[in-house]
Amino acid sequence: MNGIKDFMKASRFYIVPVMILPVILGALGAYAWNGVWNFGLLVVTAIGAAAMHLFSNMINDLWDYRNETDSAAAETEGVIQTHSQFLTKGIWTEQKYAFWTWTMFVLALASGILLAILSGYPVLIYGGLGALIAYYYVAPPVKFGYRGKGYSEIAIVIAFGVLPVVGSYYVQTSSFRLDAVLLSLPIGLLTTLILFNHHFLHWRADLKAGKRTLVVVMGESKALRFSTMLVALAYASLVLAAAVGAVPLYALFGLLTALPLIQVYRSLADENPSEAYLPLMKASQMASVRCGLVMAASLLLQGILK
Repeated sequence: MNGIKDFMKASRFYIVPVMILPVILGALGAYAWNGVWNFGLLVVTAIGAAAMHLFSNMINDLWDYRNETDSAAAETEGVIQTHSQFLTKGIWTEQKYAFWTWTMFVLALASGILLAILSGYPVLIYGGLGALIAYYYVAPPVKFGYRGKGYSEIAIVIAFGVLPVVGSYYVQTSSFRLDAVLLSLPIGLLTTLILFNHHFLHWRADLKAGKRTLVVVMGESKALRFSTMLVALAYASLVLAAAVGAVPLYALFGLLTALPLIQVYRSLADENPSEAYLPLMKASQMASVRCGLVMAASLLLQGILK
């Protein structure tokens, strides 16, 4: 049991729902629009997506450790550390951490190959793009997560929105549909919001370590305004999805999930201590999960009523 608990802490297993929800949305899109539902394929897709997400978490921690970004966070006063600390505290050796990191990749690859056999080779394209984004987010020579030009935010929309939703829809139907892309935007942008707001917790350490996140480049005040723009864009995309019929109109109840998030933004000043961003992180994550669940329920109901 201790080994399982250690792995869950090292991989940050608790945020797996952030990746599973888009997969469920893609499958429910197939059910609502096409009347297709294969639970077995959904389970394999969810396992593959979860494994890839854990790989992403762990490979990012591994390269942050190698790039000494985590050391900078530990040495910077007032910074909240968000990595697992299994490497910086010596709980696991780098070799052990790398072993479990690549084990998750192998599990994701095996799931992708099985789905490609069952649903078609394009599944490997969706999975392969996700793997490249996960690896090169902080890995050299690309390290686009360190470049501070919005590349990482665009990549997160793709990796946590477009690819899992459209890929899951494809697994169910062996076809592509534009509605799946529109369905992916609200959940993808809200997930991007989580990861963007995550940088506020340790942006001073990132600055010290030379990690040029968008928060570092913009500065705290401008980055906060950009964060609120992401919220507006995410919920506007939900309205767009409802307007074109990608989700039923009653999916717009998801707009209510923005209210707790807005309250947290109103409590923040232009400059804040790191601890002040913990409620924002929690509210961002809850908004993503709750809005995703409302969208999922609306698609399920649409499929039942068809």
